[in-house]
Amino acid sequence: MKTVNALQLRNHFGQVLQELEENGEPILLSKGKKVRAALITIEDFQRRFLDRQAEEEREKWRNNLGELRDGRVGGRSSLEVLREQRGYPD
Repeated sequence: MKTVNALQLRNHFGQVLQELEENGEPILLSKGKKVRAALITIEDFQRRFLDRQAEEEREKWRNNLGELRDGRVGGRSSLEVLREQRGYPD
């Protein structure tokens, strides 16, 4: 895994991005002697973060729908639960 310091990144940003695209390996970013961040491909980002976030959202939906089906909505009407799920304001 390659490490690039902040000055190199600023001076050769396009080249660093091209290398990231070609190799697909994360590139560590350092400032001083500490690694401060990592560049990853958009595919890695989607797989690691967005897909996980979508799965958590689906699980929340499944749980709420199960509560509705079982008739245990925590004292709320089904309309209130659906409005919450759809992101409507109260």
